[in-house]
Formats: sequence, C-alpha cells, structure tokens
Amino acid sequence: MIRIEGQPVLTADETRRAEADAIAAGVSAEELMARAGAAVAEQVRRLTAGAEVLVLCGPGNNGGDGYVAAAALRRAGLPVRVASIAPATTPQASAACGRWEGLIEPLAEAAPAPIVLDAVFGIGLSRPLGDAVAVPLRRLLQATRMSIAVDVPSGVSTDDGACLSDLPRVDLTLAMGAVKPAHVLQPSAARCGAIRLLEIGLEARSNARVSSAPVIRAPDASAHKYSRGMVAVVAGAMPGAGALAATAAGRGGAGYVLLLGSATDRLPHAIVRRRFTPEALTDDRIRAIVVGPGLGRDDRARERLEAALGAGRPLVVDGDALHCMGERRLQGPAILTPHAGEFVAMFGSEAGSKIDRAISAAQRAGSVVVYKGADTVIAAPDGRAVVHDGGTSWLSTAGTGDVLAGLIGARLATGLEPMEAAVQGVWLHTEAARRAGPAFLADDLVNHISLAADFVV
Repeated sequence: MIRIEGQPVLTADETRRAEADAIAAGVSAEELMARAGAAVAEQVRRLTAGAEVLVLCGPGNNGGDGYVAAAALRRAGLPVRVASIAPATTPQASAACGRWEGLIEPLAEAAPAPIVLDAVFGIGLSRPLGDAVAVPLRRLLQATRMSIAVDVPSGVSTDDGACLSDLPRVDLTLAMGAVKPAHVLQPSAARCGAIRLLEIGLEARSNARVSSAPVIRAPDASAHKYSRGMVAVVAGAMPGAGALAATAAGRGGAGYVLLLGSATDRLPHAIVRRRFTPEALTDDRIRAIVVGPGLGRDDRARERLEAALGAGRPLVVDGDALHCMGERRLQGPAILTPHAGEFVAMFGSEAGSKIDRAISAAQRAGSVVVYKGADTVIAAPDGRAVVHDGGTSWLSTAGTGDVLAGLIGARLATGLEPMEAAVQGVWLHTEAARRAGPAFLADDLVNHISLAADFVV
C-alpha cells in the first residue's frame, strides 16, 4: 500500500484512458483485473487476522475485482463468502465470477461478517443507489468490524466528490492504480476513511495531484532580514485581522514584516507598524503585499486596495479585498484566497468539480487561486492543481483565513513562484492546526506555525 501524498489525481475518464494505454502496450484487461484483485486480497489478508470476509460484488469490473480477491483469499485459507447484487455484465467480470467456486448469495439475504469488502460499484457511478442495494449495503457496513472499499466506496461520484447515497463511512479505501477526485474532495473523502494506493501497472498522468509535505530550507549563512523577504500587510477596519496576518507572516519565515495602518498594540515587538500611505508600499525591499484581512468594503478600503494593486509587488489578496476587486485580471504574481462564498461572488457557480472550478478561476483571473475549505484546491493559470485534503474541521473559526493569508505572503516573499508559495502556506497552516489540537483560537494557531515547520532542512 502506498500513501497518496504527492500522487496524481485522475478522473474516471483519465483512469479509463490509462487502462486503455496499458492494454495497448500489451497488458490485457483480464491481467489488469487479476492484478487488482490480487493486490486487494493481499491487503485484506494482512489486515483481517484470519477473520471471515464477506465480499460484496456488483455487475461491473469493480465486482470482477471482488471475485478475483475472494478467490485469492480462499486460496490463502481465509473463510470467505460472496454476495452479489446482479450477474456480471462485462466479459472480464463474468470470467472472474466463473472462477469463484463458492456460493453467491443475494445481497439482500447476506448475513453480516467481521470484514466487509465493498466491490459493488466503482468509478463512473452517476445516480443514487436504489433501496434494493442501499438498504442491505448499509446494514452490512454498519454491522461489520472493518469495512474496506475497492477503488471508491459504493454510492459516491468519482469526479466531483458528491455522495449519491447515504451510506456509512468505510474504514479503508484501496485506490486502484490512481487516486481519484472522490478520495480527496468533500464530502466523499470523508466516506473513504484511510486511503491507500495499490499499484496495478497504470501510468497515471494528470495536471492535478495530492499535496505533500514541502521541503522548506533554512536561510543560508549569508541571510539577513531583507534577503529572507519583507512582507507588507495592509490593515483596515478590523485591525485584529491584519495583526493575525502580520504575525503569521513573521512565523512563516519572512525576515521583516511591516503592518500598515493598524491601531492595535497587541503585536509582537518585531512587527513594524506604520501609518498607511500609498508611498509606504513603494519600498523596493517589499517582496510581497498581503491585502484583504479585515480591510472593510468602504471607500477607504477600496483606496488601500488600489494602492496595493498598483504597487507592482507580488500580492496575496484575501477576504474583503476579493469582494472589492471583483473579477479583475491582475498583472504580475498574485495569489487569491477565496472561501466558498467569496469564490462564488467572484467567479459564479460553474459546473464541474472543485478542481475544475478552481482551475477555471485561475485561468480567468490570471492568478493562482486557493479555493479554501476542508478540501482546499490550489490552482494555477497553466492548469496545474494541488488538492489538500488534510484540513481539520477545527479550522472553521474566525481569523484562521487571515493566518493563512499571512503565511502564504511569507512564503511568497522568500522568492517562491506563486503556486509553490500557496502550496507551502496551505500545508503549514493545516499542520499548525493539527498541532494546536481541538477548539483553538486563530491566535493559538499562529503560535504553532514555527513547530509546524520543524522539518526544515
């Protein structure tokens, strides 16, 4: 089993093309199914400690994988039962079913088992499961000690992360050959439990990938505060938000943080505070400007935003600034950090998955877009996307977005290109939240950023 961090994310169509490429290269469809079923059986065998396994098979190739796995588990000496919703309908699944030498129970009549392997429906499902399938499947999943899904849990939409049927979460999902959007987009990601990738010989190619821990290098021996990066944070109507962003920028690796226009005194002494003027943003040493946290939406806020946009510096645009900016295409390096409401206000409600929408927004804006949420998607105008699915629900508290904006500003000021700066900032933000534990304030989150970066090399 392989952890999914850093792995490409393939849609159902991209997965089918990868399978077709493998077949064109000389690997038969039957061999791909044999590899998949054997890989599943090996992992189930390792995890079950000899307990009885109930394999639930559907009529398609996902069910075929289940039949292959069931036969392999029986050969390994495990007690195995098979239940099916319907006869196999594909040539590969029919052949695999024919090699299963035991009984096949109707799904509705199957008794519970300590281990349930869900191979009912895989990729490509587009409609809810009927009660004839959903009701017994729910009963069996609720009664099991451990539930394992083959490729994706039955009842989820592969490409957009929707849950098409109300079914329990499985404990483990074994992604076959490639990670799918359903594994990393909500709400389906929550249904998947732990996710591990099984190699079956596909060449997975995609512009989207799962995030992974970044490599953050310590400053070299010749570094000084300006070479490490100077960040200017533009404060506004809610000075606490600007203070959070500025402190996070300092914790996130910036060598110098300048907070412009804030009246708050609740700041580390290392944060430099000055009155806001447009001229203050013209300092050649500024390597990134963060604008938006607590900015407000009045005339003063718009004037400060225009000064930031016209300063000719790399930008992080967050919060109120996103509302004030509208769908303006920015010149120069820029990162936009909308949550769901801000995203819709800027870009509308397009069709497609969150990955699709983020990429489209980045192309329209000509900027990197960090589409925030429990499944944050970071997208670049060139079509690249990184999905970060490790967020904790405790981040749903006031001020955490301001912290993220400051963190991304710090990474941008170090000289990283915007996409990498955003990816690093999001990862550090989530790791700091993990270390902060439950029910934290955004102020607490800031204090865990330095610990989150303890992997610096």
